[in-house]
Amino acid sequence: MSRYRTTGCYLLLAAIWGTAFMATDVGLADLPPVPFAAVRFDIASVLLFAALAITGSLERPQTRDDYVYVLAGGTLMIGVHHVFLFTGQQYVTGAVAAVLLGLVPVVTPALTKLASSDDTFTANTGVGVVLGFAGVIIIADPDPANLLSSTIGIALVFAAALAFAIPAVVTHDTSPSISFLATQAWLMAIGAVVLHVTVLALPGQSFADASWTPSAVAALLYLAVVAGIGGFLLYFRLLDQLGPIEMSFIEYVIPLFAALAGWLVLDQQVTLATVGGFACILLGFIAAKWTALRAELRRVVEPKTSPPAD
Repeated sequence: MSRYRTTGCYLLLAAIWGTAFMATDVGLADLPPVPFAAVRFDIASVLLFAALAITGSLERPQTRDDYVYVLAGGTLMIGVHHVFLFTGQQYVTGAVAAVLLGLVPVVTPALTKLASSDDTFTANTGVGVVLGFAGVIIIADPDPANLLSSTIGIALVFAAALAFAIPAVVTHDTSPSISFLATQAWLMAIGAVVLHVTVLALPGQSFADASWTPSAVAALLYLAVVAGIGGFLLYFRLLDQLGPIEMSFIEYVIPLFAALAGWLVLDQQVTLATVGGFACILLGFIAAKWTALRAELRRVVEPKTSPPAD
């Protein structure tokens, strides 16, 4: 894949995932958040399992690592993460949610280093975490007169970011034996089960309260098929081309598309607090990843040495 084509695919993925936040806002106008998320992953998992069955590559978890990976990822990364994210987006715009999820690449290495005896929690990691949390506070812009309602959405999306990051710690030393597509199918299926259980457990989250309008159905299909299956397939193709460091920066391109889509379709405005918080979270990511980023920059910028002549 040429560099120009790779860059185009990178921006396409950021646009798909950024627009997904706007689609979530659209769906939440007519659907309760947890049933909305549950049906999204019902559709995505059924389609993935169907594709695996048709191609003869359907696999089930076999090893302990397989089970740890799909259970931890499905429960937290898919289930709990989307309970908090979709509920939080009832209070904040998709652009704000996208910015807050930029905490994931900051929090994940910090949690991993705290939990793993092989990694050291460095000063750079600490600075990154502090800047990331400062960004959250700036975005929240708490109103002392109405502290609860002004921060509840921020708190829920922040919890979603933590729920997404924690499985990386749990699965840090695991190596699934099944294919990536089979892993994703099981993750989504387990996440869907968790979401359906949550629908039954939480008051006010009944499917009976859903209004299946054309806009809600369109948002649901976009999230399940385009942003879900299509987005993940494109992401992992790009990951092979670019590597994890360069792909990490997509978390800071997505909010730009989320803000643009929200403004164009829903007339949502971006506040200075959101911009300032975004800048802090981005700086936090750079601080936390400074050593890896410097090595990556040196690899890209420094000319390759030519082999000696015979």
